[in-house]
Amino acid sequence: MNNNASSSLPKQPSMFCFQCQEASKGTGCTIAGVCGKPHDVANLQDLLVYLLKGISFISLDTKLPEALNQRVSLFIMDSLFATITNANFDRSIFVSKIWEAFVLRNEVRGYRDEQFPDAVASLPDAAVWQADTEEAFDAKAQQVGVLSTVDEDIRSLRELLTYGLKGMAAYTYHAYHLDHANTAVDMFMRRGLAATLDDSLEAQDLITLNMEAGKFGVEAMSLLDQANTSTYGNPEITKVNIGVRERPGILISGHDLKDLEELLKQTEGTGVDVYTHSEMLPAHYYPAFKKYDHFVGNYGNAWWKQNTEFEAFNGPILMTTNCIVPPKESYIDRIYTTGNTGYPGVHHIPDGENGQPKDFSALIAQAKGCPPPTELETGEIVGGFAHAAVMSVADQVVDAVKSGAIRRFFVMAGCDGRMKSRNYYTDFVKQLPRDTVILTAGCAKYKYNKLDLGDIGGIPRVLDAGQCNDSYSLAVIALKLKEVFGLDDINELPISYNIAWYEQKAVIVLLALLYLGVKNIHLGPTLPAFLSPNVAKVLVENFGIGGITNVEDDMKMFLGA
Repeated sequence: MNNNASSSLPKQPSMFCFQCQEASKGTGCTIAGVCGKPHDVANLQDLLVYLLKGISFISLDTKLPEALNQRVSLFIMDSLFATITNANFDRSIFVSKIWEAFVLRNEVRGYRDEQFPDAVASLPDAAVWQADTEEAFDAKAQQVGVLSTVDEDIRSLRELLTYGLKGMAAYTYHAYHLDHANTAVDMFMRRGLAATLDDSLEAQDLITLNMEAGKFGVEAMSLLDQANTSTYGNPEITKVNIGVRERPGILISGHDLKDLEELLKQTEGTGVDVYTHSEMLPAHYYPAFKKYDHFVGNYGNAWWKQNTEFEAFNGPILMTTNCIVPPKESYIDRIYTTGNTGYPGVHHIPDGENGQPKDFSALIAQAKGCPPPTELETGEIVGGFAHAAVMSVADQVVDAVKSGAIRRFFVMAGCDGRMKSRNYYTDFVKQLPRDTVILTAGCAKYKYNKLDLGDIGGIPRVLDAGQCNDSYSLAVIALKLKEVFGLDDINELPISYNIAWYEQKAVIVLLALLYLGVKNIHLGPTLPAFLSPNVAKVLVENFGIGGITNVEDDMKMFLGA
């Protein structure tokens, strides 16, 4: 059976996307994305990914000049990152990327055809299809999207792999821009993408590839950890102000620390303060940023509250990565995107030329004419419990476990989102016994990081390791504790996993944890729509993957009470 065939399919919906937790009706978005993504943009994203598969296929065994090889790696990670949920809503950007994909693919084809002249006739469609008009993009996109793989289980495993690669691309993209790269990870991304074109691969082959993706996911997260800490220092336990000052401000959201660094340098001495929002909060933990007196605190909460919080901020907002919520007219003129982010009608800050910093002068000029932020709250929150900080107090943690002061750790990393069912995580934390500690990373923490949960012998009950990127720290901490306690199996640790997920970076974190041997991970508020019943069954039987139910029953399950 040709799993990429589309001729036998019924009439296609306007789009089909089920890559995030908010997939419509728990099955998939077919008219427009719940995230706000128009159907034509969703389809062009599918087409771009299809072309990336073709580029990957022809570049795998082809000897390329080093400069071209690097361009291929960067284009793949850059383009995959742009297709992550809530990153880019701008059709024109995807049209440009598709034209660029043709140019790059044809360059690689030149070397491929020269080295393998007898293999030209057997190249897959993704490696040869060409178009002359933008209208042809839309027609082709309808044929090569998610539903073009007919077999439900093969489709599920291909998409699980693809979404894991998208998350991996996000991490390697950040590392690359801090001059850190891993050739083995780059080549696996190509191999994984190319494998989704191979109709000879059966379910077990794809399961094996997904587990291998977990291995390279660990390497990608380790790479980014090295990039961040070698550039900005190891995160330190830090109190972060959540109030405001009486000066104009710029709000920076997303994950890109290099963008923050360049913004802080350019705003120094201008009378403009810089605040973080959502996933940029952990930037306050890095020593390198503490020297900036105008880097004053965190404003607001998780990404999905943008519509009210951005309106109240009053000044310009810089979106460095996902997650963007379609902006309201009341502040759309104050939104700026950069890097892989984009939204029609908003300002976009391009990369600097020849390695020069980006030019943030437009934001700074606008900020000077804006009133100070409207205060939303006051006080402080504590974070910075990445692996180096936690290991520095490892003896204290181990003693607390041995004495019974800490009964169990709960890893509650991941994402926040709009669905009311996510209030489960707030209620769950509130009902956890006071001899338990929460390990977190990602914006999931906003469901409970402002609760007064106290401490255990000076150890805060919420240990925030940082961004979703920093989930690696939680794995390092668990592995270190396994070593300290002399255990053979990581699952013998007093650690439970109750993780909230939203988008594709959470997928690669999950695959990484599975590769490390972690079992009995619970995902919520719903299991991914892209897991077919048979694939979900494999994950349940082999790894103990489960969903959530209600706080009371889940508490009994985790604690045996």
